[in-house]
Amino acid sequence: MAFESFGDWIRHLDAAGELIRIPQPVATELEITEIADREMKKPGGGKALLFEKPTINGVVSPFPVAINTLGSWKRMAMSMGAASVDAVAAELGGLVKAKPPGSMKEAMKLLGLALDLRHARPKTVSTGRCKDVVHRFDAPPSRTEPWPAAPDWRNPATLDTRPPTLLNIPILRCWPLDGGRFVTLPCVVTQDPDTGARNLGMYRIQVYDDRTTGVHWQLQKVAARHGRRYYETGKRMPVAIFLGGDPMFPFAATAPLPDGLDEFLLAGYLRKKAVEMVKCETSDLQVPAEADFVIEGYVDPVEPLRMEGPFGDHTGYYTLPEPYPVFHVTAITHRRDAVYPATIVGIPPMEDFYIGAASVKLFLPVFQMNFPEIVDIALPAEGTFHNLVFVSIRKTYPMQAYKIMHGLWGMGQMMFTKYIVVVDHDVDVHNTSEVLFHLFADTDPQRDSLVTRGPADVLDHSTTQIGIGSKQGFDATRKLAGEGFPREWPPLIRMDPAVRERVAAILGGKA
Repeated sequence: MAFESFGDWIRHLDAAGELIRIPQPVATELEITEIADREMKKPGGGKALLFEKPTINGVVSPFPVAINTLGSWKRMAMSMGAASVDAVAAELGGLVKAKPPGSMKEAMKLLGLALDLRHARPKTVSTGRCKDVVHRFDAPPSRTEPWPAAPDWRNPATLDTRPPTLLNIPILRCWPLDGGRFVTLPCVVTQDPDTGARNLGMYRIQVYDDRTTGVHWQLQKVAARHGRRYYETGKRMPVAIFLGGDPMFPFAATAPLPDGLDEFLLAGYLRKKAVEMVKCETSDLQVPAEADFVIEGYVDPVEPLRMEGPFGDHTGYYTLPEPYPVFHVTAITHRRDAVYPATIVGIPPMEDFYIGAASVKLFLPVFQMNFPEIVDIALPAEGTFHNLVFVSIRKTYPMQAYKIMHGLWGMGQMMFTKYIVVVDHDVDVHNTSEVLFHLFADTDPQRDSLVTRGPADVLDHSTTQIGIGSKQGFDATRKLAGEGFPREWPPLIRMDPAVRERVAAILGGKA
């Protein structure tokens, strides 16, 4: 199901009873975070929130703020127009595992899958609602002109406050020690200068003043790779940031797609409608025509990096300041009825848990194509995404668990995983208590653990060096003789099924 704007998505949530409207003024400085954090911590993720009168330094913004719109399994499924995320995963799994048809019935089934894909490829249109209001900023200085001094925040007369600017969009200051306001749900569009391949990523954006920001693309991200090529050539790098539109856009931006595969293909497939793209006002980059906000600009490789942060991050800790590129705004456009989408991150569970877990469900078939013994994968909320991964396998030969550890560490963003626990196929990896039972009961610490080194998330404060760390894997499967286990493995205590059924009949309950 395609949503034509973030407001359209909000109205859909409202009609489904999944939205709480907050009509009174609420400050974008810390207060929205506190309300959202309490809601996200409720069982099942709580409800989506719409702040109808967010305030910026005490002044009510013309744009409402929506938050936690994807923060439950129900809302994740609704955003995909499906009964459940599992149903979408099964459909996508059938597509990627498709084999040549052996019968007319199979051929028709594959045809149905192919027809779904007719919506996937984005198409270019001449204009869109994202250009209802257009504000072009002054032309950037030439390379021979000095960089202009930053506006004096203490003197409002020096600030360009004509709407829209970065100062009157209701961008949140989330946590007390944050270095400023941060755009927390930005879809960042960059392009490979060599191949022209487009990338859609999500990298937090810190507002420095009315027309400059920091852009936090980490060392191993695709946009950072694009940036390095521009730094090598010395050319200004065009960047476009958009917010809102269909909720599948931020989901696609965070999906673990291979480098070079257009994320808008995934968005088009999931929403079953091609994404209409429109050229930016000040660059050749394209953005969704129905986005709510578009912030256009560039990064200049000759300009020194600037400290970005601190930021209260998804790790549950503040990311401390580090140097990152400066993004210069050349234009801001938006819908007249724009809704500002936001999220917050911090100590889990948060909205991002459901976004990340849905990605795992959808891309499990891809993992299984490489490792057919994998039954299921889970990223517990306590692991803040990649710190902890549980994986169940059908074990058929010695040391198979170690093969899976090394294989997963070599797949995309799984390289950031600090701890992998491998269990047998009959263990529910989504039940953390059950996995921990087998971890503690079925391992000998020295024999069944592995420590290695590799790339680490730059947000990980515990590593001695940024981006470099160690990893540990645990083999919590039943041990085989070929693994040096000479003893007999005992059976797990389970009641006889017939007895369970008889007792259930006596108690009038379920077996």
